[in-house]
Amino acid sequence: MANAPAVPTADDDVGYMDGVIRAGAIASTFWGVVGFTVGLVIALQLAFPVLNFDLPWTNFGRLRPLHTSAVIFAFGGNILIMTSFHVVQRTCKARLAGGLAPWFVFWGYQLFIVLAATGYVLGITQSKEYAEPEWYVDLWLTIVWVVYLLVFLGTIWKRKEPHIYVANWFYLAFIITIAMLHIVNNLSLPVSLAGAKSYSAFAGVQDALTQWWYGHNAVGFFLTAGFLAIMYYYIPKRAERPVYSYRLSIIHFWALIFLYIWAGPHHLHYTALPDWAQTLGMTFSIMLWMPSWGGMINGLMTLSGAWDKLRTDPVLRMLVTSVAFYGMSTFEGPVMSIKAVNGLSHYTDWTVGHVHSGALGWVGMVSFGALYCVVPILWNRERLYSLRLVGWHFWISTIGIVLYITSMWVSGILQGLMWRAYDTLGFLEYSFVETVEAMHPFYVIRALGGAVFVAGSLVMAYNLYRTMRGDLRDEAPFVGAPVRAPQGAVAAGE
Repeated sequence: MANAPAVPTADDDVGYMDGVIRAGAIASTFWGVVGFTVGLVIALQLAFPVLNFDLPWTNFGRLRPLHTSAVIFAFGGNILIMTSFHVVQRTCKARLAGGLAPWFVFWGYQLFIVLAATGYVLGITQSKEYAEPEWYVDLWLTIVWVVYLLVFLGTIWKRKEPHIYVANWFYLAFIITIAMLHIVNNLSLPVSLAGAKSYSAFAGVQDALTQWWYGHNAVGFFLTAGFLAIMYYYIPKRAERPVYSYRLSIIHFWALIFLYIWAGPHHLHYTALPDWAQTLGMTFSIMLWMPSWGGMINGLMTLSGAWDKLRTDPVLRMLVTSVAFYGMSTFEGPVMSIKAVNGLSHYTDWTVGHVHSGALGWVGMVSFGALYCVVPILWNRERLYSLRLVGWHFWISTIGIVLYITSMWVSGILQGLMWRAYDTLGFLEYSFVETVEAMHPFYVIRALGGAVFVAGSLVMAYNLYRTMRGDLRDEAPFVGAPVRAPQGAVAAGE
């Protein structure tokens, strides 16, 4: 099996452009806390509707897309841009291309977030899941994203390391595919400049299929491929172990890229979409088990010979737990795509629980781990302010996630069963209002889980802030706890 070169770690004479990455770390932390907090607010609104305050700007319908976009695009997007700039420089031994272009990407992306968020609160959206911003925001994001692609490609082009490390493959797939998805799904005709209103270029079932081709692949390439790049760089780096199988990582990449793009129709079971298209989406979703679990196994087995570090390093524990959540959610998703299962789960809180097991457990945990890895390096600190606070953050977040997803699993299955319950005369046994009433205790538990998760993110923000300041908490170190990785440490290879 061919050997892959080690990822360079030494900050040699290249002169890396780290200022924009530091800005990205700060923005990621800020938007994460904001997005999680808005999620808590709307979870409380579902449990206690009076918290809508009867105001148009604070009702659930407007705050819900604000929450999803803040977590996915503001928090997750900044994490991806920040880590991709960090990884591509280190693995290519080259400074970011484009001069001031990386800074344009950073500030342009922040402007996109603000434009989108203000539109949501004011009710200016095109009502497409994960693609709510209107045409003027979409045009601006397209410009920013093209510059982002050129910066990333330019850095790879002028690399001093001949090998292109696999993390960069995943980052590149994420950037290119999201550009394609964004442009096609947002093709529209503006009809009002003052009202910022447009109409989609598609209609009816074609519009629905295009939307879920976009929506599912936003999950597949924004929330999966990009964060797998983080896994493939930061877990080997933190564990100081080579990737378990470099060949498996390449197989993982190509299989994921080919299969994921076809899975979107499983969101449209039992709709006007032709049955063959629904079956095709289900089939490819089930096939996705193989590359997804191949990647999970590769990430977990990277710890071969270093499992003891999970006791001593809470950052590595967080990264590895995220991979376990990745495996769990990529098992649950294909199961839910099976038509017989989907007949029970569709439109229920089970879907909400599935989404958040991936969003909080996989994306959230791996993002937290990446922040804990890069901040001491970028601010040239010996270590984090407090590893014990990282341990607290890990357990707080894990408890919050478990409360959240288990309550949604139970409430979702209960919803599905109540909706399909018939009496002896063939009438529905429960009215819709009765099913909503039955959800209340589970919504309270979900809000509690969300509150705990938000508390964990505040612990992280405090820890990172003190680390940036250069503070070190006076605490007994964990036995074998890592400090900053030594120059020349092996981070990947086989």
